[in-house]
Amino acid sequence: MDYRDFVARHQETNADVTLSVVPIDEKRASSFGLIKIDDRGRIIDFSEKPKGDALKQMSVDTTCLGLSPEEAQSSPYIASMGIYVFKKEVLIDLLSKNSEQTDFGKEILPMSAKDYNVQTYLFKGYWEDIGTIEAFYHSNLALTQQPKPAFSFYDEGAPIYTRARYLPPTKMLNCTVTESMISEGCILKDCRIHHSVLGIRSRVEADCTIEDALLMGADAYEPFAERQGGRVSGKIPIGIGEGSTIRRAIVDKNARIGRNVTIVNKERVEESNREDLGFYIRSGIVVVIKNATIPDGTLI
Repeated sequence: MDYRDFVARHQETNADVTLSVVPIDEKRASSFGLIKIDDRGRIIDFSEKPKGDALKQMSVDTTCLGLSPEEAQSSPYIASMGIYVFKKEVLIDLLSKNSEQTDFGKEILPMSAKDYNVQTYLFKGYWEDIGTIEAFYHSNLALTQQPKPAFSFYDEGAPIYTRARYLPPTKMLNCTVTESMISEGCILKDCRIHHSVLGIRSRVEADCTIEDALLMGADAYEPFAERQGGRVSGKIPIGIGEGSTIRRAIVDKNARIGRNVTIVNKERVEESNREDLGFYIRSGIVVVIKNATIPDGTLI
């Protein structure tokens, strides 16, 4: 976002508070704080993650934000991005009057609309809220899109850099990698990786298939002697074990996936809490917990 445009909108409307907003469709609307505006763009109502009839009541004609009739029909709700500009004196006043409140979006701003000029700024660039597992999963895998993803790390005008870790280059031995992003410091052996994102120090052994998956990697390398010794004693090494298949899943950091493990949500379960077994399922996406161990031959 170019915040200069945001501030300019705030000044043009002589607003006391301006909220950055995006139009949104009905499927995702109940996951956000929604607002209603009048024909001048002034906010007249707030609703935090409404559902059912309460959601329907927050529907607006978003052509008032400059959307085409077709765009407005598919995105009839206005979601707050949680980014605000205040007049200094108004901010001080609101904080003084609401000293017991702790959340702008849920508590302070909804009560201020009737007393202050609260306006909207329509943001038209890339924005994703990753407050759910499903949104986090899809936002990460969207980075693999070609020829140009919705968000790119490689924009010459605004490149994105990770912090320096001084890791070695990724090593791939007889691997097939398509539509994927591989971070530095990984070791991949004779495996197939498609439409996936692999985090730093990811380790994938031979005869593995990784599809539509996000592997978070590891915080540190496991020494060779420790990996070999662990196998002898029955301890599974960090990474993805030989002969395993992972599809439509998130594997958190330092997870130990055994040999011949299959993580594909075969029964198409939507929600499940199996933390005692090292995983849970949200929106049909299997999430292997950080530091979890999945034994050899497990089928999920």
